[in-house]
Amino acid sequence: RKDFAREAICNCTTKYYGRRLESSCDLQTSASSCSLSCRPVPKTVTDALNLVHPEVTKRFFGCGLPFPAKLEGCRVLDLGSGSGRDCYAFSKLVGPSGHVTGIDMTEELLTASRQFIEYHQKRFGYEEPNVTFVQGYMEKLGEAGIQNDSVDVVLSNCVICLCPDKRAVLQEAYNVIKEGGELYFSDMYASKVIPDHMKQDAVLWGEGMGGSLFWQDLISLAHSIGFSTPHLVSASHIVVHNSELKAKAGDISYASGTYRLFKLPRSPVMSGATVTYKGTVADFQDQLDFDSSHSFKKDVAVEVNGEMAAILQSSRFFPDFDIQMSDKPEAKLESTPQVADILYLPAKMHEFCMTHFKLESDGVH
Repeated sequence: RKDFAREAICNCTTKYYGRRLESSCDLQTSASSCSLSCRPVPKTVTDALNLVHPEVTKRFFGCGLPFPAKLEGCRVLDLGSGSGRDCYAFSKLVGPSGHVTGIDMTEELLTASRQFIEYHQKRFGYEEPNVTFVQGYMEKLGEAGIQNDSVDVVLSNCVICLCPDKRAVLQEAYNVIKEGGELYFSDMYASKVIPDHMKQDAVLWGEGMGGSLFWQDLISLAHSIGFSTPHLVSASHIVVHNSELKAKAGDISYASGTYRLFKLPRSPVMSGATVTYKGTVADFQDQLDFDSSHSFKKDVAVEVNGEMAAILQSSRFFPDFDIQMSDKPEAKLESTPQVADILYLPAKMHEFCMTHFKLESDGVH
């Protein structure tokens, strides 16, 4: 019965995105326009996105900008690659020595995305393509040919909310990520647990509203699988334009949140540390904005807790920091901001962005 329900939801989603939606303008919420972070987007990312073919960009249905720093040479997997917009931008960012795999269950979108492989290869000046699109399910990456411990970064843009089994998606992502790698993804989150009757509504599900995870459940789910604490990168309110859908949602509010979760060594040394950023990451010579809690200025020593120290030691960012481990007990540091700050306290999150990233008030959305 569970498999039947899952198959029914997948068929519904496939039809919604493969046939019903012609462009992002057809969506009934502001999700696809919630891509702005409360920090400036690196020029290399905007340049890469601008190089993507307009026909590919037209059918973009994401809700964020899941583009972490230092992707050159990485093996990247994009869950729910859709039209391929993010994959082609990643193709530029990983360079000819990296590789991008996009997986999607919707044949119409895969067919459309594959048509532009040669176009982007030539536009980027690569001798051979570094992008592959495969058909399959996020909950069954092994069946789609994705090997365990083979991927540096798993990315996703507003598709996990369309999957009925979030645990399976995160578990499969964890399995294929190399030790020290990360899951970096944007998704829709709800202010409370979605009731079952909303999950049965085809349009609510297709819009991501019926399958959005209660934000607090992400934290417990990530920890139970073995990931680090989810670190919030950015968040935005999602506005429901359709009055009928808004009425169905009742008092549930939605937000787009971008998180990063790391696959740490099985027995990491959880000791606080003093870390100093060397200024060696491209686009971030003066300051590395790691997440909404951690912005590392060049040559400025900063104390971090044991988990962040373990992340910096085991990840691709290790060469970019001088790390001095501490033998003192960890001090209790400020808790990591979560998407709840947008769902419940938008003024607080606005103030946070203004304070930490010194943006003009009309630049925060």
